[in-house]
Amino acid sequence: MFQRLAEQHRQFVQDLVMNLQALAIVLENRGYLASCYTCGGQMNSASFMVSLGENHLIRFLVSDYGITWTEMRDDRELMKLEGAEAISQLQELANLVKNQIQPSQKPNELRQEDLSLNKAI
Repeated sequence: MFQRLAEQHRQFVQDLVMNLQALAIVLENRGYLASCYTCGGQMNSASFMVSLGENHLIRFLVSDYGITWTEMRDDRELMKLEGAEAISQLQELANLVKNQIQPSQKPNELRQEDLSLNKAI
């Protein structure tokens, strides 16, 4: 039983890392500064970061040891969540990306590329 649970956990972490990589690409395409770094080829950990504007940073860490979401503004920690709460907050960020335009654009300047990316998420 425990071996099966350990394998399911490894698969969960790998799936989460792949989704973080995809989210970083979409955010970069939308004009945000975003990155997702992994250690090694096994995809058992990742560090995801995105800048949402002036001095507003989100950091999401995932590994076999845990999952954390940290939101900072002006180098001060605003919020730190772990586990399921951190993943829920990540989903909120993904939902915002689905419905939001590039940060440098005005609301009436939505481009066709943005519409096609919105469908792909």
